[in-house]
Amino acid sequence: MALFKLHLPILDDIKSKGLKPAMLAKVDDAVVRITAGLNIGDIRSVLRGDTAPRPNPRVKPHADGFWLHMKPTYYHNLVTPLYPEFRLGWLSLYFMVFETLTGVFLMVFYTPSPLVAYENMLNIMSNVPLGLFMRDLHKLGAEWMVLVVALHALRTFLTGNYKKPRQFTWFSGVILLILTIFLSFSGYLLPWDQLSVWAVTIGVSMAEATPTPWPLNLLGEKYLGDPSFIGTAINNIMRGGPQFNASGLLRWYLLHVIGLPLIAFIFIGVHYYKVIIHGHSLPPEAEKVGEDSAKRVPLDQRTYFMPDILTRELFYVALITFFAVFMVTAGGYHAPLEPHADPLVTPLHTTAPWYFLWLQGMLKLGDKVIWGVVAPGVIVGTLIVLPYVEVGPSRRYADRRVGLSAAALVVVALSMLTFMGTPWYAVSSSADQEVVAALVPQTHPGPLRTTPYDELQVGAYDAADWQSAPTPGLKNLLRQYEIELNAAEARDAMFLDGHGRMTIEQWQGNLKKITFDVTWTKPDGKPGEFTQTVYLGADSNYGD
Repeated sequence: MALFKLHLPILDDIKSKGLKPAMLAKVDDAVVRITAGLNIGDIRSVLRGDTAPRPNPRVKPHADGFWLHMKPTYYHNLVTPLYPEFRLGWLSLYFMVFETLTGVFLMVFYTPSPLVAYENMLNIMSNVPLGLFMRDLHKLGAEWMVLVVALHALRTFLTGNYKKPRQFTWFSGVILLILTIFLSFSGYLLPWDQLSVWAVTIGVSMAEATPTPWPLNLLGEKYLGDPSFIGTAINNIMRGGPQFNASGLLRWYLLHVIGLPLIAFIFIGVHYYKVIIHGHSLPPEAEKVGEDSAKRVPLDQRTYFMPDILTRELFYVALITFFAVFMVTAGGYHAPLEPHADPLVTPLHTTAPWYFLWLQGMLKLGDKVIWGVVAPGVIVGTLIVLPYVEVGPSRRYADRRVGLSAAALVVVALSMLTFMGTPWYAVSSSADQEVVAALVPQTHPGPLRTTPYDELQVGAYDAADWQSAPTPGLKNLLRQYEIELNAAEARDAMFLDGHGRMTIEQWQGNLKKITFDVTWTKPDGKPGEFTQTVYLGADSNYGD
């Protein structure tokens, strides 16, 4: 019988060199293949900051590697300090990768269905190992990513880096800013709680105001009975119907995990390619007016990517990651999860995410078509065409007083509009509703639901007599009730002599019926009264 022997080259190496040297050689060879030219010794030399040998092996990964071909081999000394780049572009890319990794983790335990989405979130937060940690990181990273990309765009404008020949680089950056905002906004709906559903409903309502141009509105009225059918169609597409339903949630989920990330990564590639083609702009004061010398870097003014830039970027990443982990572990930041979504109950003072508050503030100025569709379209269009309209050759600050002053006014206006988008501006609600909503909010557990269930003893209690309450939890709840009544009297002249009463009744099984009665005196001497009833079960209580 013929015997076939399997010949492995590694066995010959082990025989000739020994086990340890042979294995180290194989690992070294694998590292060279992965890094496209750097062995283990070269990597150690980079991290130590040693001078590169000649020929320089640290150049090969930029030409032959998969990742570093989008990074320049060297930089001008003037762009290596924190100013003028601030490394905001690098951090923007990092957050995109960060969100992808944490998002993939959450995808494993999430089903985009209104029947189970909320339960999936509870499972992630309570049963999945590191589930709460990863969800908090994902939420925090999304908000930081919006902030970093917005600051990157602002920095680019202030330093004039949108000017020729970088017009298309600016255009791709504006697209990435828009994609970043909508990536975060599309994920806002997925927990399927009260805050997420109603906050996204506010945003989608602006798209519903999209006007139907003439004469399509006439055709729509004649054949469909709806002259504004384009806005209605957009609303139905985005919500899956007149209200958010299973189809709407699935669409937003697919948009969040496939559609928008795919487009974003394509534009990131384009953006990075254009940045490398034209080079990193020098500080405005370092160049002659109209001259772009970013690609001409003298030998004595070069800082090579390895080790200086690489180690700095790794340091920034490590620092940001440390802060993120600190925030979600010891810093007290946690992604909120409100009560289960109820399309029939509109929470009081629901707002859009903070980065859309300026848009919500504009809606308070007047017509929804003008301020919700036309004005945002004009703003985005202005950003896109800016480098093709503002063609002045100088990037220096002294030569751009008009543009920089306009940018300062825009920042102030956006800050004012952001405040106007909050519930504290031009939102009318009665003081009695505010009092009860503070105790039983629709967007988070609130004082009532966080009071231990067994401390809600059956009986009738006056808020003013909170000190005589039989249990500590009930005492704290009634004290908060009295505080809210006093605050309502202080801010509303129509609310005088407010008095609060809470009645707790044992209802069916472990269900308790809790009734809040608020009475007050109107300025004309007539009495006012408001009553709200809440049913609370032992399993719906959030505890301490």
